[in-house]
Amino acid sequence: MTDRRQFLQAGALAAGALALPRARAQGSNGARVVSTWDFGVGANQAAWAVLSGGGSALDAVEAGARWAESELCNPTVGRCGNPDRDGVLSLDASIMDGDGRCGSVAALTDILHPVSVARKVMENTPHVMLVGEGAQQFAVAQGFERQRLLTPAAEKAWRDWLKTAQYTREINVERRGRPGDSSNHDTLGMLAIDATGRLAGACTTSGMAWKLHGRVGDSPIIGAGLYVDNEVGGATASGVGEEMMRNAASFLVVELMRQGRSPAEACREAIARLVRKRPEASKTLQVCFLALDKHGQVGAYALHRGFVFAVCDKDRQDDLRDSASVYRSEQT
Repeated sequence: MTDRRQFLQAGALAAGALALPRARAQGSNGARVVSTWDFGVGANQAAWAVLSGGGSALDAVEAGARWAESELCNPTVGRCGNPDRDGVLSLDASIMDGDGRCGSVAALTDILHPVSVARKVMENTPHVMLVGEGAQQFAVAQGFERQRLLTPAAEKAWRDWLKTAQYTREINVERRGRPGDSSNHDTLGMLAIDATGRLAGACTTSGMAWKLHGRVGDSPIIGAGLYVDNEVGGATASGVGEEMMRNAASFLVVELMRQGRSPAEACREAIARLVRKRPEASKTLQVCFLALDKHGQVGAYALHRGFVFAVCDKDRQDDLRDSASVYRSEQT
């Protein structure tokens, strides 16, 4: 396991090696979308269907997140998500345009597409965030249908968990042959740049399984799980949301890019700050950052090995890449 000093010494080289080529700044060839985890490949393809037709980055990230919420069956994202310790499945989501407009919902129940509700919050209210019953009430008023989302498999998993009621946070599991087993990952985070050079991002998640009822993570918190600025770029996060909220993490990554860091360097420095602040805690939890700058350059960094991210543009529709990391966890 790499210690903090080794990490800080080696980080610049690792960050530089991770950087992806820049997309062309002009024309449809410059469009690009990136997403967290291996299920980001499917989400990217849904987003690319929008971008390749000349659509906006905002429409693209909404389409990608909607794919994850309905087509993906994963215990930490969307309709197949595991519930809290009271057996309630609640969903969180956010969306942000590069012009600063943003919307989010948290602890939303019985609504299939929280990311689209978040967009309605952004476009149809003077607010940024709605939560709980109020978010659901707003969704129904906007034409969204209430439906029971808790699947039989998730309910069974919850009842099995109740036998011991032990709450642990697992670092992502490694699939044989490559990291990225999506069985226990939380959060789809997406960032896109369209043919006009505009940026947007979205996050969607069901949060941690067996969380306290009412717990909200970083995904719907603008500046924690997601932040986008057309003048600079965007960043999104995955892992233990409390750490992203403590550090305003996605905002931090974007501000580091504003100061001249590449996306990979900005992600690495944000991770380094977390390690400096909480060195012992950092060895037992996962935190991951993914960033995209206004030129289309991509970078990522994680605390522990196993974080993968997907890249999609005119040259690649299903590119999955391993992120550099601080530690090689015993679990990976």
